[in-house]
Amino acid sequence: MPRIALVTAIGSRAQDADLDLLVPACTAAGLHPDVLAWDDPSVSWARFDAVVLRSPWNYMDRLPEFLAWCARVDRASRLLNPIQVVRWNTDKHYLADLAARGVPVVPTRFVEPGEDVDAAVATCLDAFGEAAELVVKPAVSAGSRDTQRHARANVEAIAGHVRRLTGAGRSAMLQPYLAAVDEHGETALLHFADGYSHAIRKAALLTPDGSARSHASAPEVIRPTEPAAEERALAERVLAIVAAHPALGGPLAYARVDLLRGADGQPYLLELELCEPALFLAHAAGSAERFAAALRKLLETAADVRRAPSGH
Repeated sequence: MPRIALVTAIGSRAQDADLDLLVPACTAAGLHPDVLAWDDPSVSWARFDAVVLRSPWNYMDRLPEFLAWCARVDRASRLLNPIQVVRWNTDKHYLADLAARGVPVVPTRFVEPGEDVDAAVATCLDAFGEAAELVVKPAVSAGSRDTQRHARANVEAIAGHVRRLTGAGRSAMLQPYLAAVDEHGETALLHFADGYSHAIRKAALLTPDGSARSHASAPEVIRPTEPAAEERALAERVLAIVAAHPALGGPLAYARVDLLRGADGQPYLLELELCEPALFLAHAAGSAERFAAALRKLLETAADVRRAPSGH
């Protein structure tokens, strides 16, 4: 029975509702799952056939330490998703990479530490000329943490928010607030190794000129949904680009593709979650079983490759 570690953090286990469904599903699929914290130094990760990142939700405060841990685990076991993907996906500069590869991404401008904030904000306001509001967020974050929605006229607040982030050595992101989210919400499409599993719809979360969120998991209104054909197509296109990306080797065990509608009614990529996304397993019957089966298949495929004779 293959042993797998489902990775959380010491302070995150109680917040991860997926694990309550995933553990029994893995057991039923013929896997031996253990829920363990990445920040528990007593764990021996080499005893697992795979180490599956699920809710290490304090990583954004300890990113270099977390990535170093991922590298050690990858040498000792099989990290899922792969280490190259985790390094790329934990910093939202990946959106610029995907945009350069032709993905319709929510328009994004990055402001780096040391840049002239006032000049950068002015450039963004010009670039997002039709946007009544802007969103400011850090490039390394999760769960809307330190994210805020600002009226475009409130230039001082926008610049102040950016300055707080860059002054702390963090890259900041500015995006237009896509007003269609107030009506249509955000669609998250969940894919496992074998393909599409299910989707959910999240109601708009950010309030106008609300306080920047300082916690990793804000309350959300979530319901199951059937994604539109164009949403399915965009998610598949994004994942095909990731699969062909020369720097991102190895199959994905899971992916969450978060989409918003633009003013033109078309879907745009908001985020591609390949490290530690909530999978909303409680909102789709059979989804935990599908994920467990995908994990089992990945492990069996890897075992078959290791057993195959090397021809000459």
